[in-house]
Amino acid sequence: MTRWLNQMTLLIREFCPGDELELSRVFQSSIRELACVDYTAEQIEAWVGASLNPELWVIRMRELKPFVVEVNGVIAAYGDLQDHGYIDHFFVSGMYCRQGLGSMLMNRIIEKATTKGISTITADVSRTAQRLFSRFGFVLVEERTRTIRDVVIPNTLMCCDISSLEKMNRKNTSSRFHQSDIL
Repeated sequence: MTRWLNQMTLLIREFCPGDELELSRVFQSSIRELACVDYTAEQIEAWVGASLNPELWVIRMRELKPFVVEVNGVIAAYGDLQDHGYIDHFFVSGMYCRQGLGSMLMNRIIEKATTKGISTITADVSRTAQRLFSRFGFVLVEERTRTIRDVVIPNTLMCCDISSLEKMNRKNTSSRFHQSDIL
């Protein structure tokens, strides 16, 4: 964790109605500022377009009910875990990339999966997020594409066996954040 983040007040919490606009900003920032190294400008704009209808975005976020990461009271990241073990959204704002928020969020998702008795987590992961997911034991299942607004956007289906994570965690607990790290 960087010195900068150590000076921040961090909170991971459940989604609350009213978070939707800030979640849209995180979504757009993550795609425009982070995914831009792995995708074309056309792909980025098509992908961001998914958040531009405010009414549909509100409905979608209320369905997903993601975990929300706040830094000093500002929403900086979010990610969900569906009842069947699927992560639909996992985004960190460009302003907070490489500060440990993605790891904190993934730890919370894994903790929730374990609590719910979910043995396998799956996600369609962007090229940009594959490294983070791999660090948490996710493996590539298949290369995929998704068409948004008539633009093809590649991603990868990845999955993680929770029991293998527990083994990995016992071997290297220092590389993962724990609940006690969250203020």
